[in-house]
Amino acid sequence: MAGLPALFDLSGRVAVVTGGGGALGRVAAAALAEAGAAVAVVDLSEAAAATVAAGLGGTDRAIGLGADLSTEAGVEHTFAAVDQAFPAVDILVNSISAPIDRHAPEDFPLATWNAMLAANLTSYFLCSRAAAQRMIPAGRGGSIVNFGSIAGETALGRGGMAYGVAKGGVAQLTRETAYAWAPHGIRVNAVLPCQFVNDWWRGNLADPDRRPLVDRVVSAIPLGRMGEPGEIAGPVLFLASDAASMVTGVMLPVDGGNLAMNAGASQDW
Repeated sequence: MAGLPALFDLSGRVAVVTGGGGALGRVAAAALAEAGAAVAVVDLSEAAAATVAAGLGGTDRAIGLGADLSTEAGVEHTFAAVDQAFPAVDILVNSISAPIDRHAPEDFPLATWNAMLAANLTSYFLCSRAAAQRMIPAGRGGSIVNFGSIAGETALGRGGMAYGVAKGGVAQLTRETAYAWAPHGIRVNAVLPCQFVNDWWRGNLADPDRRPLVDRVVSAIPLGRMGEPGEIAGPVLFLASDAASMVTGVMLPVDGGNLAMNAGASQDW
């Protein structure tokens, strides 16, 4: 058995991180780069992607690309650019998480529904397909890590139905592709974060009027707090690396115990 450091070593591998300009995507990109991978950071904002990539090393180690990955043209253009920059695609991390446009289910606009599913689910399918089209003929296997959510496992309400449905779809996409691509040595897994501190949640934490919402959310996390962005690095690196060489089709909660707790649970006797 390889030593523990070797199990997590990604030297010589190439990773594509979508949504790489976001709070969790940038952490995932940094973790993969620190483990030795060359990284293509992709974001709807080219400036955000470039900024993250600039912090990961020279152009032989990291590139930043701007693209709308909910379209076939955007995905094709992106992966063509990755092909030009690097010799292979070994790892894909799908971490796009579009801002939630909230509506009651009975009033949910179709245009918003379509946009949410395109960003949070269709992009995952298109990028996974593009990655597999490169991994399969290369014959080296590979790893795909999808960002699901606790919202895809249980209903959170608050008008976020389309987001939850998309994340539920991510879970099934993970299972389907894990099964289909296992003969090619391609492992597909997902992380399921709870609420992690990002710009939106940071604003809520600082606003006394939003304290009831914050308290409600934290009350459903047995560890008693939201996640910090850096805490996603270990789970993503584990699933992307040889440390998880026999792990595929798994939904890994990174949720402080949220999904382990029944909605009616209480510490009171």
